Amino acid sequence: MTTNRERLLHVFNNEPVDRVPVGFWFHFLPDGDERYAGLEKPELIAENIEGHKKYIKEFDPDFVKIMSDGYFGHPSLRGKKFENPEDLLAVQPLPSDHPWIEGQVALVKEVVKAAGSNRSSFYNIFSPLTVLRQELSNDRVGKFFKTNPEIIQKVVSVFAQDQALVARRVITEGGAEGIYLSVQTPENQIISGEDYTKYIRGGEDTVLAAANAVSKYNILHICGYRGHKNDVKIWQDAEAAVINWAVTFEPLSLEEGKKIFAGRAVIGGFNNNPGELLDAGSKEKIEAETERLLKNAGKTGVILGADCTVPSTIDIARLNWVRRKAASL
Repeated sequence: MTTNRERLLHVFNNEPVDRVPVGFWFHFLPDGDERYAGLEKPELIAENIEGHKKYIKEFDPDFVKIMSDGYFGHPSLRGKKFENPEDLLAVQPLPSDHPWIEGQVALVKEVVKAAGSNRSSFYNIFSPLTVLRQELSNDRVGKFFKTNPEIIQKVVSVFAQDQALVARRVITEGGAEGIYLSVQTPENQIISGEDYTKYIRGGEDTVLAAANAVSKYNILHICGYRGHKNDVKIWQDAEAAVINWAVTFEPLSLEEGKKIFAGRAVIGGFNNNPGELLDAGSKEKIEAETERLLKNAGKTGVILGADCTVPSTIDIARLNWVRRKAASL
């Protein structure tokens, strides 16, 4: 193996590698409206792109997860009020040349160019339901779902059509290796696992199917951001080559997850939250945890990383402690 890309794709295929790849990723825009306002403020997209370039130069990552900062949400929801479920029936798919779609392809193309042809890049796409929850709030979506689940299902389907187009185009035109689909059950169990599978999973499957039609290297991220807990078995049969989840909060170790997800490759191992080991632990403790993770999970079909995005304030040198230790084992 001579390139990061070759090594990574061997891992995706559950084939032996000379060293275990390591991957961490950041948001490059502040947590707030900036992550939604890229169409109104193109300078935010430029800032996101420059953040990726700086990270690639400083860390020289084994692969790049391209963050969709600036394109969170969906244009049909932006700046509008929805008082009842029926209001959502006005939501329609975007035209194929809409700036929200074109802009994401251009973003990916820029970052892929910076990452280079010998390194894989994966573009972040949120679950259609996550898009709705981010704009309307978790509680409102829960209330609307309880009143009329079929309308929520319809809106999820609309978003999924647009996201499927984005997924296909960022791979075929933007040069991404694949997508990183971020899924999450709603907070406070406002939608049961059974209902999630019945009404919501179909939209996620649509996005994955579009990505899988043009690349077999796609990642499913079961998001445990800020300690959120999911029922990971909802996605046990999801068609993704690699699975990433919050090992701490599920709780589910890498080796246990491999069994649940039928032996597929996995990413993760470290708690991503501020003040935890990766962010605040000593070099010796981080190296010891790296060794423990690989001893238990093995070195085939494993990528070391975190549960989700790591704090923007973290010292990149700490991430290198993981990579150097993993390379030595």
